Amino acid sequence: MASATALYTPQVLGLATSLAEWPWDPGLEFQGTARSITCGSTITVGLDVAADGQIKRIGLKVHACAIGQAAAAIFAEGALGLDQAALSRREKTIEQWLQGDAALPDWSQLSLIAAARDYPARHGAIMLPWKAALAALPSGQNPR
Repeated sequence: MASATALYTPQVLGLATSLAEWPWDPGLEFQGTARSITCGSTITVGLDVAADGQIKRIGLKVHACAIGQAAAAIFAEGALGLDQAALSRREKTIEQWLQGDAALPDWSQLSLIAAARDYPARHGAIMLPWKAALAALPSGQNPR
């Protein structure tokens, strides 16, 4: 198992502080929230979606540990331009990776929190932004 110092690297902490780049906007068209039953972390994702279904704007409201915060920043960086189907496929791939059933997915900067895979209690926090976004998108239709 990785050490806690390897888990909370300067890069992870830097990602956590980069959430300011994705400010919450209550005017975003679709909103979804997810909560980790393991740690109690909560993330709300707001999205504006183009006519073709691609995510064009993201806002985040994050109440999570540094790993959950870093995961939210990683999510926001990579989700722009994806539609609901692509996001759902990526979410499944990340879950499989966390369970040890797949290689590290190709998602920008995900490797920076790869050490958290050795901490099952952090898996729920890692998955929160993907789950919140999928709850917000058309299959969940949660317009403001």
